[in-house]
Amino acid sequence: MPHIHDIQIRDPFVLREKDMYYLFGSTDKDIWRSAAVGFDMYRSKGNLEEFEGPFPCFRPPENFWSAINFWAPEVYRYRGEYYMFATFKPREGCRGTAVLKSPSPEEPFLPWSAGPLTPPEWECLDGTFYVDGEGKPWMIFCHEWVQVGNGEICLIPLAEDLKTAAGGPRLLFRAAEAPWARPLPERPGRPSPAYVTDGPNMYTAENGDLLMLWSSFNEQHRYCIGLARSESGLVTGPWKQSEKPLYEADGGHGMFFRSLEGALYLALHSPNKTPQERPVFIEFTDDRGLIRRGERIIA
Repeated sequence: MPHIHDIQIRDPFVLREKDMYYLFGSTDKDIWRSAAVGFDMYRSKGNLEEFEGPFPCFRPPENFWSAINFWAPEVYRYRGEYYMFATFKPREGCRGTAVLKSPSPEEPFLPWSAGPLTPPEWECLDGTFYVDGEGKPWMIFCHEWVQVGNGEICLIPLAEDLKTAAGGPRLLFRAAEAPWARPLPERPGRPSPAYVTDGPNMYTAENGDLLMLWSSFNEQHRYCIGLARSESGLVTGPWKQSEKPLYEADGGHGMFFRSLEGALYLALHSPNKTPQERPVFIEFTDDRGLIRRGERIIA
């Protein structure tokens, strides 16, 4: 049974169901260059250190529309079934986020949407799921810096069955709006400036504030997690950026989850270098919407 420091994974996502933790993420050994294998899942009963697995949770069916860039799966229970939002690169066209479906987090996920739900002419990644107070489903995603230079976080409404988009995208904010974010070093063939947006994930604080985690790079070129707060309390924003990153020790693509005991943990991968990335769980406290780091780290 592997310890979490033995698990190579990027973009870790934890789903807790009763006393079981399910760990999903980008699990191919080289997600950047190699042909994709699929996604694996790990599980742990009442324990955040020792996990069973890996168990294959998605393998592409014959003639699947993508063969590379299987990235950042997130799994949500919605209307009694389980939906995976994950990034794929089509055989022809732009990278984007599609939806898979399963009756259980322990059964294989199968394609649900007919390709990406993100705009087909946009390079996109890291779609995350949110249901607002009126029960309306949304996807928040990144419009990539590789196409727009100043990476964007965008929002798109979804059909109730999550098979299709229910409208066009809208811009929420750009990476450079965060005081702490800095562009990537200049390099031939790279947009200039190049501000990264990665890994948005939503969290409703104890006081009802709507927060968004997202990742970029700081002045030291370290991968970081920032925090944005909706000034309206709605997913449509406007979004106010934190002055400093929530986490800046070369780790990112974070999400919050609650432990069996009710503790709030930030899941992220660190370091941000393949093949050394590992899941890390860091305890935080939520004091009426004020998010502070605790002392416990599980790594």
